[in-house]
Amino acid sequence: MRQRLADTLRGREIVLAGGSGGLGSAVFELLAAEGARLVVSYRANRERAERLSAHAQIVEADLASDADRRRLLDAAPQIYGLVVFAGDPARVPAGADPHDAMLRSHEVNYLGPILLAREAAERMKAAGTAGAIVLMATMQATALFPGSTAYAAQKAALVHAARILAKECRGPANIRVNVVSPGVMAAGMAEASIASGKYERYLKEGVIARYGRAEDVARAVRFFLEPDNYVTGQVLGVDGGMGL
Repeated sequence: MRQRLADTLRGREIVLAGGSGGLGSAVFELLAAEGARLVVSYRANRERAERLSAHAQIVEADLASDADRRRLLDAAPQIYGLVVFAGDPARVPAGADPHDAMLRSHEVNYLGPILLAREAAERMKAAGTAGAIVLMATMQATALFPGSTAYAAQKAALVHAARILAKECRGPANIRVNVVSPGVMAAGMAEASIASGKYERYLKEGVIARYGRAEDVARAVRFFLEPDNYVTGQVLGVDGGMGL
């Protein structure tokens, strides 16, 4: 059956916060091909972000900054969708003091993304338009991995806050808030871990059939952005079953 025009994202304004990295680029390509109007933010890697500038508006923004979040949302005055990819692996060497890493992780992995999501939702409510917000967590937010406290605890908090926001935005507002929780992806922050052999045993033991691809996450994000979607307040694991 041919997709109805009303169910597509053509012409809809979507912000991809931190969307120039490995996972974000795959989502960008999928949405750009569908004709969405995209705004992509970056914090540090300007050169990587500018590769997308032919098909998107590029905005430099640190999501921990109130002014930067406002400027990013101002770039999308008719915002329909928000996808937040911004994150920091917050790796702490064995025996090192985790204090600074935990503070930075709080800003990058929880505070900035959830404040941006709440501010985007308020703008959608003020405009009286339905919308979709997708936040990025990790399998480590629910599965227990030694040494992941600085990173995983903030992502677990993000999941909980996202579900609260979904409850606050349900009903007549029709602003859906969901979370994608990737596993070991051969893109983005997990690439270094794959290269080090950290997860190789999961392949050898048959826990997963393969490492995840950026396209796996892109399809999950697209599902949550679907205009006629009836799903909110959910966490979708994209991990090949590894979280089990």
